[in-house]
Amino acid sequence: MKFTLSWLKEHLDTDASLEEIVERLTMIGLEVEEVTNRADRLKPFKIAKVLEAEQHPNADRLRVLKVDTGQDEPVQIVCGAPNARAGLVGVLGKPGDHIPGLDITLSVGKIRDVESFGMMCSERELELSDEHDGIIDLPEDAPVGVNFAKWAGLDEPVIEIGLTPNRPDCTGVYGIARDLAAAGLGKLKERSHEQIRGNYPCPVSVSLDFGDTRPMCKAFGLRMVKGIKNGPSPKWLQDRLTAIGLRPINILVDITNYLTFDQGRPLHVFDADKVHGNLVVRRGRAGEGIDGLNGKSYELDDTVCVIADDNGIESLGGILGGEPSGCTEYTVNVLIESALWEEDDIAATGRKLGVNTDARYRFERGVDPDYMMPGLEYATRLVLDLCGGEPSETTQAGRVPDSSNIIDFPYSEIRRLSGVEVSQAEANLTLKSLGFWISGSGDTVKVAAPSWRPDIEGKADLVEEVVRILGLDRVPLTPLPRTGTVGQKVLTTGQIRRNRTRRALATRGFNEAVTWSFISKPQAELFGGGNAALELANPISPEMSDMRPSLLPGLLSAAQRNADRGFGDVALFEVGQVFQDDTPEGQKMVAAGVRRGTAKLQGASRHWSGSSTGVDVYDAKADAEAALAAIGAPVEKLQVHTDAPGTFHPGRSGCLKLGPKNALAVFGEIHPRTLADLDLEGPLVAFEIYLDVLPQPKTKGGRSKGALNASHLMPVRRDFAFLVGKDVKAEVLLKAARGAEKTLIADVTLFDIYVGQGVPDDQKSVAIDVLLQPRQKTLTDEEIDAVAKKIIANVEKATGGTLRG
Repeated sequence: MKFTLSWLKEHLDTDASLEEIVERLTMIGLEVEEVTNRADRLKPFKIAKVLEAEQHPNADRLRVLKVDTGQDEPVQIVCGAPNARAGLVGVLGKPGDHIPGLDITLSVGKIRDVESFGMMCSERELELSDEHDGIIDLPEDAPVGVNFAKWAGLDEPVIEIGLTPNRPDCTGVYGIARDLAAAGLGKLKERSHEQIRGNYPCPVSVSLDFGDTRPMCKAFGLRMVKGIKNGPSPKWLQDRLTAIGLRPINILVDITNYLTFDQGRPLHVFDADKVHGNLVVRRGRAGEGIDGLNGKSYELDDTVCVIADDNGIESLGGILGGEPSGCTEYTVNVLIESALWEEDDIAATGRKLGVNTDARYRFERGVDPDYMMPGLEYATRLVLDLCGGEPSETTQAGRVPDSSNIIDFPYSEIRRLSGVEVSQAEANLTLKSLGFWISGSGDTVKVAAPSWRPDIEGKADLVEEVVRILGLDRVPLTPLPRTGTVGQKVLTTGQIRRNRTRRALATRGFNEAVTWSFISKPQAELFGGGNAALELANPISPEMSDMRPSLLPGLLSAAQRNADRGFGDVALFEVGQVFQDDTPEGQKMVAAGVRRGTAKLQGASRHWSGSSTGVDVYDAKADAEAALAAIGAPVEKLQVHTDAPGTFHPGRSGCLKLGPKNALAVFGEIHPRTLADLDLEGPLVAFEIYLDVLPQPKTKGGRSKGALNASHLMPVRRDFAFLVGKDVKAEVLLKAARGAEKTLIADVTLFDIYVGQGVPDDQKSVAIDVLLQPRQKTLTDEEIDAVAKKIIANVEKATGGTLRG
């Protein structure tokens, strides 16, 4: 929202400086984003007088001017303006000056072999208006040599504030002045409530026709003014609009733009001679369209509110006027419209059609309903004053809704919610200055919000109004009371696990990625999702239509994007939520990672000591186990199963389970079919850990750590080779060996699997390394042999195999 300082003072009687106004605006919640001054870009331009104007020797339409700049000798200017003449007082730009309207910097040049030391400027060249038929022609008494912007009063500041959506009352300069007056920075000038008496009934009627559907327009006021004379706006109006970045068009259009920014009341003016029959406010119909005043065409349907006549659509209600009934310099009779539209429909139509106008900006936030007809009267007065004409009586369709909202307001709420001590008299004065109505006495009163404040709903809003006007600097600085030291851990178990997972994966060479929580439907179906309940009602794009059932689609796509840009060897991980259904229980916390190319733990890419091999399933398994170990999972008890999801390669993947059903993680190489479906290039391995499935840690009685499990005695290693059936899983054999003697066996490692000569066709040789760690004393040969016999017996019982001779 932009306005000039002089514009503000049209409504606010104040002696405050610009600095005071800017500071107070920000203090009361109307944050000032920028203060600019047109004089900054017009600073180089001076008033100059043409002393002589002779015909150019080599061009019929050019003249050679001798121009008095008020300094030194006159300068020579070549000018092609039709009004260039001796005695003209205009605006001069010298070499080195930047012409904003042309976006060029002047230099000394030759025009048809005659040197020119600058240019005499038109209004369009200085961005003062669209006038370019001739150079600026100032009064004869304009002081030569003086800065043009300062003399013309163009050096006033333009203030821009950033409005929050809950303050539609400040989309007009009058509303901003009201807030400043309430804050003690001046006195608000009463706006006109004049009612224009009509001389005849309005010949065009208006009706609201929405049938059995929900109305999209609350009320609609209309009046005709006939016999007007349209044309360029007066200078004061053009200057006011130009200062805030609007282009003056003609008086009728400029009046509507002026009221939009001055009073926050958008209106529209129809050329009455182009309207055929009466006006009907209704829903659009399929196949209908409109050519807007912005030069674009729009196709409509029944979700759009339109204003139509017997010929069809004339306007998009509350958003944009139509070209067929637009006003021109030939307009003689006009219809002035002032209406109230449904805020949600205005916002939906604007988004659907991609139309952003100043009217839409205000209507979708909510305009003052009680100012609908007064705004029509104000617009009529401006039309009569600037264009002449004869007004009709007003006609109205619909009913202006009752905007009253009575709130029971205990004064004690101010102290309770803000901590500010405010007397009842001070609170009353503040609220009344903002337009609130107060009734009653005592500690609780009834307060009615004004019609221009739709954001006021309850007593907390009233407290906010009092405090922001009196000043947030009155809120006392009160430190929070100390309640003692923190006795328990601050982070939850889930937060601790997520942090430890991130740290563990980062130490293994991964980079953390954050991907979108929604993916395309084909990707969701590929990874076990695609549930209709998880489909977004209003997706950003078709590629982001469903909530993700897995973190892997986003990470795999991110790895491919890196590869497409020359970074093929990447390791990425993410910790985030996945969605199985639309219930709270269906929202799970997962950690996942992918490795691509040669991004192994020991490093990626080529090296002088040998080229790195591509990532494989064992890299993914090691990553998953390391992350699980970091969050306290009993990795040594986990079992590897081969029932990984179909997105993984069936022979190069696995599932880590704690027991037969409790799956903690999946890992493996991505299936070639999955790579093709996602348009990816391998090799790619991945893992996914289900953080919520891990059992909660057991609470300990104190903070002391467990006893150090270390031994000063030398460990003993023994190798065993067993002949077992080819279908026997190595994990079964390892588990049996570990359970033979838990107090002495520290680790069991598989180091060889052999099939071939010397081994029966239906069997395989599995060799393991067993580490024995004594605790109390050095083991004797007899004790080692006893442990070996237990190992052999356990393995034979579990697998049906025998010790290989």
